[in-house]
Amino acid sequence: MSALTEAQKREIGQHFVFGFQGHEINEDIKTLIRDYYLGNVILMKRNVQSSAQVHRIVHELQSLAKEAGHERPLMIGIDQENGLVSAFSTAATEEAGTQFPGAMALAATGSTELASAVSTATAKELRAVGINWVYSPVADINTDPRNPVIGVRSFGDDPATVARYVQAVSAALTAEGVAPSAKHFPGHGNTHVDSHLSLPRILVDKEQLKTTELVPFDAVAQDGIASIMTGHMALPLVTGDDTPCSLSHAITTDLLRGELGYEDVIVTDCLEMEAVAEKYGSEGGAVLSLEAGADVAMICHTFKRHVGAIEATYAAVQDGRLSMEALKASGARVARMKDKFAGTWDEVLTPFDAERVVDMKKEHLLLSGRAYLAAISHIPNSRPFIRLSNSGPAILFTPRMESINLAVDDAEGQLRDGAGRIRNTAGPSFLAFAASVSRRVAAVEHVVYAPGDELSDALKENLRAATSVVFATRNGFEKGAWQIDTLRKVIDTVHSGDGGLQKMVAVSTCAPYDLLVAGDLPVAALATYEFTIPALEAVTAAIYGEVEIAGKIPVKVTSL
Repeated sequence: MSALTEAQKREIGQHFVFGFQGHEINEDIKTLIRDYYLGNVILMKRNVQSSAQVHRIVHELQSLAKEAGHERPLMIGIDQENGLVSAFSTAATEEAGTQFPGAMALAATGSTELASAVSTATAKELRAVGINWVYSPVADINTDPRNPVIGVRSFGDDPATVARYVQAVSAALTAEGVAPSAKHFPGHGNTHVDSHLSLPRILVDKEQLKTTELVPFDAVAQDGIASIMTGHMALPLVTGDDTPCSLSHAITTDLLRGELGYEDVIVTDCLEMEAVAEKYGSEGGAVLSLEAGADVAMICHTFKRHVGAIEATYAAVQDGRLSMEALKASGARVARMKDKFAGTWDEVLTPFDAERVVDMKKEHLLLSGRAYLAAISHIPNSRPFIRLSNSGPAILFTPRMESINLAVDDAEGQLRDGAGRIRNTAGPSFLAFAASVSRRVAAVEHVVYAPGDELSDALKENLRAATSVVFATRNGFEKGAWQIDTLRKVIDTVHSGDGGLQKMVAVSTCAPYDLLVAGDLPVAALATYEFTIPALEAVTAAIYGEVEIAGKIPVKVTSL
């Protein structure tokens, strides 16, 4: 078995995208770019402090690649879907990207033009710091309301509507020089299993797939979108087995390339997710994904797995499992994407324009606020909304923070104590919600409620006397039924007090299904689609009558 040449190793390096730890480039990523010729890097929230800092590390990464003799600059990618998955946004400090609404919130506005404007602004901010690849838009159709990992990351449950928004977002990103990546092919919406933790099995046949899940992907494939990301779900009625789609030749090559005619870059979702890693390992999964026809294999976190995946690919080429000719043909697609979106070394090694970024973000903050206000929706099975009075004391209920999923929750966050228990905390977004209410009323009592909580006599007395009561839920569908139990206790108490139920509003701060399925609510209910700080600021403004409520729920109650 002959050793691989340097040229062959350089080719193999173009077929991976890896992440690294920290706010500075470390020895791990230096080794991968210099010694393993890694051609693509993913930045994550753990890498982001400010726009200037991100530009600096991107500049250092590109300089390192140039010094290592790379023919083309790196693609620098990031998960910037907006909404809950916004790796570049720092809403609390505003030092990095602007926090914009996510998919379901944008769909609630009813405006693809607004979605396009938001995506244009997002791309401009990413380009300003050297990021040229974004793993967005989410093209999944959220047909299962129990979905623990997609939910509000989707534009809704109607294939044609989702397709329109996915096309609008993709076109706007592309026009501003950032390569989009529609995900998670062939569709992660019709499942209640999180692929971060286990392998979802979606029991639909190809005809069902074509009429639902594939509609948005087919639309952007025909548009020539720069990249499409394959997901880690099994479609046994399509493939005949439980191979994850990201590792399946039947899905990646036969369906996406063959039947949909897609000719550009295919990248996998992160191969450290348990849907793949548990059975195949990230290293084995990488080889299988390339065999299946993927152009780029993604591994986000672990240096040992990074090196292992590349070395496993070396071995697969040497023993004939992977054809070098096929890799070169695949590499030509990656090169075309780099030529279009990364450009030349002179284009990626440019100084940071701090003044331009400041001016840009001032404009974008106004756009963000307008978009969040346009998304606030009345939940149709609730009492008609009447603005709450700010003349007296208010009580705000927010749920104890719990992990939603590994796509939304920051792995380096502090949700748990040293023993691994979830802390009884409001979290920064709900603390900001309380601050927002407090700016509008004389006094606010912020109650963080938890499973099994009973209302104290003192709290009941305050509820009866309060001028306004706001009750927030956060993904309280199915596993969060305890939130609806507490809501009903509060409703019963408020009903017997001054002003009755007209002084109360419920707010669904994530997927709207929890209040959609709660029966006919005797109080008004609103949806924000996310618990980001600007979303909660927007709903507070709506609650106290500063703006009209114009959004529409983009999922059907009958789909539950």
